[in-house]
Amino acid sequence: MLSPQVKESAASSVLCWLATVDESGQPNVSPKEIFAVFDSEHLVIANIASPASARNIETDSRVCVSFVDVFVQKGFKVTGLARNVKKYDPDFSVWSPPLAKMAGPRFPIHSVFVVQVKAVEPILAPSYRLHPNETSEESQIASAMQAYGVQSARGDA
Repeated sequence: MLSPQVKESAASSVLCWLATVDESGQPNVSPKEIFAVFDSEHLVIANIASPASARNIETDSRVCVSFVDVFVQKGFKVTGLARNVKKYDPDFSVWSPPLAKMAGPRFPIHSVFVVQVKAVEPILAPSYRLHPNETSEESQIASAMQAYGVQSARGDA
């Protein structure tokens, strides 16, 4: 399910967004900066400061995770079922290593949200669909860089 393209997109994304729902049906979306593709069927997300996400996953395991390259304006939406693997659970040591490496000593990982992937869909800015003949990754990058007021570190934009 998690193709090389999805894995590459996740690896190059700074944040992912985890959507959960509480017992009353109220949605919650929370940014997560320490996450990884674990294998072709699982994402792992560090629970560093997310008590609402943890509570919601305990109540309703259905989740949606999205990650988008803000410059290219492409990414993926992953839906699936999550479980909250706590530090004292026997399989915490199975799921946590890629996250611990990213977190280092700076961020304590309280638990790992393990997402079993059920579906993956691409996310594209509307320009790609509405104006395909004039929209390219290069034009999207230039537009985003102008909107954000940034310059390329390579000096080519």
